[in-house]
Amino acid sequence: MSYQIPHQDMMFLLKEVFSLKQKFEDIEDFAEFDEDLYSAILEEAGKFAAGVLQPINQSGDEEACQFDNGLVTTPQGFKEAYQAFVQGGWQSLTASPNYGGQGLPKALHVLVEESFYSTNTSFCLYGSLTAGAYHLLQAHADEELKQTYLPKMISGEWSGSMCLTEAHAGSDLGLLKTKAQPQADGSYKISGSKIFITGGEHDMAENIIHLVLARLPDAPAGPKGISLFLVPKFKLDSDGALGNRNGVMCGSIEHKMGIKASSTCVMNFDDAEGYLIGGEHQGLSCMFTMMNLERLSIGIQGIGLGEMAYQQANAYAHDRLQGRVKDLDGTAPIIKHGDVQRMLNQMQAFNQAGRALGVWLGSYLDIAHHSQDPVKVAEANEMAALLTPIAKAFFTDMGYEVCTIGQQCFGGHGYVKEWGMEQHVRDARIAQIYEGTNGIQALDLIGRKLVANQGSYVNSLLEIIGKDLDSFDKSEQKTLVEDKLVEFAALSKLIIEKADADTQQLIACDYLHYSALVIYGYLWLKMSQPLILSGQESSFAESKTNLATFFFKRLLPKTLGLKASIENELG
Repeated sequence: MSYQIPHQDMMFLLKEVFSLKQKFEDIEDFAEFDEDLYSAILEEAGKFAAGVLQPINQSGDEEACQFDNGLVTTPQGFKEAYQAFVQGGWQSLTASPNYGGQGLPKALHVLVEESFYSTNTSFCLYGSLTAGAYHLLQAHADEELKQTYLPKMISGEWSGSMCLTEAHAGSDLGLLKTKAQPQADGSYKISGSKIFITGGEHDMAENIIHLVLARLPDAPAGPKGISLFLVPKFKLDSDGALGNRNGVMCGSIEHKMGIKASSTCVMNFDDAEGYLIGGEHQGLSCMFTMMNLERLSIGIQGIGLGEMAYQQANAYAHDRLQGRVKDLDGTAPIIKHGDVQRMLNQMQAFNQAGRALGVWLGSYLDIAHHSQDPVKVAEANEMAALLTPIAKAFFTDMGYEVCTIGQQCFGGHGYVKEWGMEQHVRDARIAQIYEGTNGIQALDLIGRKLVANQGSYVNSLLEIIGKDLDSFDKSEQKTLVEDKLVEFAALSKLIIEKADADTQQLIACDYLHYSALVIYGYLWLKMSQPLILSGQESSFAESKTNLATFFFKRLLPKTLGLKASIENELG
């Protein structure tokens, strides 16, 4: 079946649930944007996703990237799709207009990106890494480097990668060994090897701009001794034209379980010419600008694949005749079976709440980077810091679960390649692993975002939600959410008081899932408020309220087991 962008639900979030126009009213950068523009962009994104990306998704998986003597060839159709992608302006959506970007909100971009992940996850990763790279350069590079590299990256003529991981270090970046030797002309010679580099080499863009973590001579040990460098695949001549090949080569590509049309490379740097980004030994703090954007993007991968899995499973459930149902004569479509309804409801309950959290988090990133109000910026930075690990980990955990549920709806056909469901499962699996495994996200949440600040971020979140709840109608579901928020606060306080570093490791993932489910409860309550739904057509409003009821009856109770598990470990 052809992908259909969930346009109505997306516009419902932008216009009714989070009221972006009002939320951004004091942000000059967004003054010319309105809901009509957002709607038109989403419609075009849906057309591009269904018409350009979806047709090459399965074939790209089957052909995969090919490696030969340092060069990577993407599957048939990818180069043409990439040209259509950059010519359509999709690479430049959120980039600064000062360097050729469109300056649109991240809260909109997460929805565009969802549609691309839905239809071709491998393809979407190339653009995602480039966007993360140019946002990092916008934030930390000097003006000369910005003027030299940003316009071509934002236009999509050049792509980007981030080169962090080394074979011996894994997620512990403090162990990296790549060296940077200062040169008389102010450049650096970069030498070392990186693994698992997404988009490190391919044939779609004429130059690839690598952002590389390395150590200067006599740098302090551990994370404090890491610096960041821009290393282009091709050096530039004095006039900005492409010059000689730099000392960076792809040594091999990985043969993977999924995302096979995304090149995952071993990148070797041999006295490659590079340029310092930010100050010396500031590499990790600079890189987190890109990593946090990528973590949200990878979270959206889970939402996108989950949405595609739902659309296919729902269509199949309406077509597939199997078994008999009480009060119906003859064989019935499996959508009539209660267990199939349960599976589809569970898929949508997670997809739609995740989409809402993605927009909410995106709006905080927009305020953090564009508002001139220091109070709002401070609050937005806190909320972005708290919600990012939750979004990355829970979106991808549930994305994988939703894809496997969708596969289950197909029965044996879900295990057969031609239906496409098994590819969704394979493609979704990596999202729980890269950009910091979900276990690391959970440790970040409980260690840095809860215990380290004595619960101040969580308390701020609860205060924001509490103020919003004051405007909601009284209902049984509102009472349930209010009780969960009190429980959330008490559980967080108990962890701060009783959990040492070892215990935090044991309960971190449970705490992240617990936190996400409580936040989803708030979002489902918000999305099902009669006043918010009043302008929607009856079938949409009924679907929202029914899914909210399903979430509160069947999914929110999962917090009970998670809470008990945490408390048992705390003793």
